[in-house]
Amino acid sequence: MSKAIIGVEGFDTVAARVRKTARRLDAKRAVRPADYHLNFGSAALLMQELSAKRMETLRMLKREGPLSIYALAKRLGRNYSNVHQDIARLLEHGLAEKDESGRVFVPWDDVIVRIDTSVMSEAA
Repeated sequence: MSKAIIGVEGFDTVAARVRKTARRLDAKRAVRPADYHLNFGSAALLMQELSAKRMETLRMLKREGPLSIYALAKRLGRNYSNVHQDIARLLEHGLAEKDESGRVFVPWDDVIVRIDTSVMSEAA
């Protein structure tokens, strides 16, 4: 099952994970299939980029399947240009994709957002 895991991690944590995977590859040991990781430098940035409206958009796309941006905006009861802007950001972050007919969809079986409570003070 492919997952998008979104969270707050610093460079050192990500670099350590990459080094660990590289060592396994160098030793010709099995490496499990990787999930898609999207990390932000702070909880505030994560919440800015994945606003409540963008998360609602992801949920709608996941539930409904591929939709045109126009159809998505209608189902969400939102302005087309605002939904278009949100989709552009979700596409940039790799959380949504377009199919051959231009409809947008969520390519992941699951999208998980992890925020450690110790970093919540950063979002205030």
